[in-house]
Amino acid sequence: VQLQASGGGSVQPGGSLRLSCTASGFVLDYYAIGWYRQAPGKERELVAEIPADGSANYADFVKGRFAISKDAVRRTVALQMNSLSPEDTAVYYCHARFRGRDYWGRGTQVTVSS
Repeated sequence: VQLQASGGGSVQPGGSLRLSCTASGFVLDYYAIGWYRQAPGKERELVAEIPADGSANYADFVKGRFAISKDAVRRTVALQMNSLSPEDTAVYYCHARFRGRDYWGRGTQVTVSS
């Protein structure tokens, strides 16, 4: 299982970024897949996730601003982030889970500042 994230960067408050994660080594539809983030000095937290057999789940702090989508053919999962604020500054990680086992990609930095 390999997860390769891309799309991080720096943006001003109110701006947008789109993260993308390319998955390989497993059947995407069988796994829960999504994004976590970790800000300096804080624990890693769920941002958004698409379960293997359900609808997307979002953390309360991103509802209405972020949207997660999955393309099983291209084997990608994307996170569209709008209305970004400095509180969204963190390292964002692509994550997959199957039968209780977690898989992590290398993080991508998102910095929101003026």
